[in-house]
Amino acid sequence: MALTQVPAAADQARLKEGAHIEVSPRRVRAYFDNQVLADSERVLLVWETRRPPAYWFPKADVRMGLLAEKEHLHDTPSGTVRWRSNTGGRVAENLAWNYAEPSGELAPLNGHLTFYWSAVDAWFEEDEEVFVHPRDPYSRVDTVHSSRQVRVEVEGQVIAESSRPVLLYETGLPTRYYIPKLDVRMELLERVDTVTHCPYKGDAVYWNLKLGDRTYKDFVWSYPRPIPEIPKIENLLSFYNEKVDIYLDGKLQERPVSPFS
Repeated sequence: MALTQVPAAADQARLKEGAHIEVSPRRVRAYFDNQVLADSERVLLVWETRRPPAYWFPKADVRMGLLAEKEHLHDTPSGTVRWRSNTGGRVAENLAWNYAEPSGELAPLNGHLTFYWSAVDAWFEEDEEVFVHPRDPYSRVDTVHSSRQVRVEVEGQVIAESSRPVLLYETGLPTRYYIPKLDVRMELLERVDTVTHCPYKGDAVYWNLKLGDRTYKDFVWSYPRPIPEIPKIENLLSFYNEKVDIYLDGKLQERPVSPFS
């Protein structure tokens, strides 16, 4: 009997072609220059090809007087209209945009616009501030304590070994092994200023790994203050499975291919 190959979870979860639009049940607010730009209980959550999700606001829920229309771009089927700030204070040349004539699968975006996430000073879902981009309701992050033996090696050297890791499962990404600092050779790590932001876990800080004359930059990370939903990984360290040799219960794990490879 022929077997049907099951796609890997990471392949299933990758951003797909086309657009997907749904109504969000959350109240969403966007702030710029100490003013509320938009406040809506009927935003659309929109995924477009190879883009993270975005909130689109009905124009009726946007303070349009705080925006000034720029130019129309005609190099896309629906055309693009961009907007600059008009708050009387700080200027953002590209603050918002919309489709001039959305059609086909984009037709529900008629009468809506979206803001460039990083141009906005603060975003709130209900009364909690959110970062990076809206959280995808179809992505999950789960953490579980484990007694499995995890060993991390680089160039044949053991960097970390633990029988008390926390395993983090995130939709579309490899399992991440978070290890207590006491089980990591911290003398090989050098703290750096790099900080990244994740909408599902919080702000991550990084270390370089130094082996002899070779330095592996931003090789190890930790969440000193993860968001309240992910408390188990606080101050634990994790490595890129894509770049190290990880042994789980003594068995070498295959290096995954992911956006971090």
